Amino acid sequence: MKPAHILLVGWATEISFSALRESVPSSLYEITELSISCTASDQEVERISEIVAGWSPELLLLFLSGDSVVETATVFFGLACTNKWSMPIVVVCPTAKPNDVVELLRLGASEVVINPSRLEEVIPRLSTVQACAEEDSPVAQLRTALGLEHIIGESPAFLALIKQIPPIAKHDVCLLMLGETGTGKEVFARAVHYCSPRSCKPFIPVNCGAIPVDLLENEFFGHESGAFTSANSSRRGVIKEADGGTLFLDEVDCLPPSAQVKLLRFLQDGQFRPLGSVSVCTADVRIIAASNVNFTEAVESGQFRKDLYYRLNVVSLKLPPLREREDDIVLLARYFLAKFTVKFSVRVRELSPAALQKLVYYTWPGNVRELENVIQRAVVLAEQAIIQPEDIFTGDPKSKLENETFRQLKAKAIDQFEQSYIRRLLLVYNGNITKAAQSAGKDRRAFWELMRKHHITAQSSSSLKQQARS
Repeated sequence: MKPAHILLVGWATEISFSALRESVPSSLYEITELSISCTASDQEVERISEIVAGWSPELLLLFLSGDSVVETATVFFGLACTNKWSMPIVVVCPTAKPNDVVELLRLGASEVVINPSRLEEVIPRLSTVQACAEEDSPVAQLRTALGLEHIIGESPAFLALIKQIPPIAKHDVCLLMLGETGTGKEVFARAVHYCSPRSCKPFIPVNCGAIPVDLLENEFFGHESGAFTSANSSRRGVIKEADGGTLFLDEVDCLPPSAQVKLLRFLQDGQFRPLGSVSVCTADVRIIAASNVNFTEAVESGQFRKDLYYRLNVVSLKLPPLREREDDIVLLARYFLAKFTVKFSVRVRELSPAALQKLVYYTWPGNVRELENVIQRAVVLAEQAIIQPEDIFTGDPKSKLENETFRQLKAKAIDQFEQSYIRRLLLVYNGNITKAAQSAGKDRRAFWELMRKHHITAQSSSSLKQQARS
């Protein structure tokens, strides 16, 4: 049996590895040693990348020491993410707080060994880690089996969606995907297609909102030669192109009434007539539609046909916005960071904790697509190896929370509540401070002090009420 290759990286540590090397059975493991200074120069980082690329080690041991264990590990795991290393990484450090261990595991460590009495004690852990590495987590197995490695997320709401893909893909029914812009509806539509029996046939995406109204019928059903003045040859529409496969209709709510009628007819019997043709054609197509509108309102207003809605909505998936997937923001940010550092061949290693905090606090109205663009911009424009908060541009002047403590944020939330509560009470009681104070369960002086604190007057509240009436 070929021995497993271990890359042993001593990062800012004075530990001697001779005892470890002597205790390792050469028949089981080969060891390559590398020592890295605290500052980790570009040359040293490049050396790590070269060794991993050249030797492809099965295991990687990272020895850390000092007070900045997590900070050093963050740089290292950023390098691992950027270079897409897949081997298990075991972190060994003399001391570490419980919170540090949790953070090291979150960063990607397969195991953390704290203060081993002898370095030889590390070796028995390696066989366990190797065995576990051969059996991925259930989520990873599911993603691999379905070919969904690029669908990134670990939040409960997101994993619940992934688990719905196999049964939906298995049954050949219409699927309606709902969710805000940028939540990844097309990504999930592709996943359903490639997990279905139709995977060997085409997946044809169509943005219904981008097709001029007078060209819709031609785009969907095609035409015969001579059907109109410029039709010098026949052309297949997207329905025929998707024959046997899947047609993904994004922004399906943008279809005009005439196109909705013709799409409904096709869904009923699978037949259509190209422009200028005297014969009826057929196509075996699975329809996956997507929209970011409220279909209940669209149907009630007459914007969308009720019968077509029922045809499309045999099964539906609602994708959560990124603000409801807070656990995935850091995961996605690091994924995009790795993606764009490779694409643009830059030396950005990691996002600083303050930059990550800024990303987590932002509400992401543009969802995953906006996050991807923000990280792409940061990678292109960052002047340092580690992305800082000032490199994260969200276009929101109010998103300056990265340096605020828990106490500061709590005080701000209390201030906002007090101002809103006081103004509403004064509106209800038409500026009568005594009655407002009684309703709040406070004496008049205490209530007045709150008004003075927030620069609220009874007159201003009364004028607001008058404006509301007018």
